[in-house]
Amino acid sequence: MAVTLTEHAVERIVEFLTNRGSGIGIRLRVQTTGCSGLGYNMEFVDYTFDDDTVFEDNGVKIIVDAKSLIYLDGTQVDYVKKGLNEGFEFNNPNAKAECGCGESFTV
Repeated sequence: MAVTLTEHAVERIVEFLTNRGSGIGIRLRVQTTGCSGLGYNMEFVDYTFDDDTVFEDNGVKIIVDAKSLIYLDGTQVDYVKKGLNEGFEFNNPNAKAECGCGESFTV
């Protein structure tokens, strides 16, 4: 079981946390949303909960709650720039399909 980060994702998250001035890492979770049913949510974390699983990749902590872990196990988070757009991308082996805009997925 693991959630990992690419080098580009690590660099961007470290930059965000540094600019924020606090935080122990990022929380990655799945929520019901979008045309395909499930969407990714990423936020800064200042503390963990008892049901959280904590992964660490290149010094960055990735916190995932128990309900989201079944959907996110094996996911690699990347940070990409495509033309004028840039953002985090989720390479999730559990996703069976994604909506056309790439904002949501199904398992």
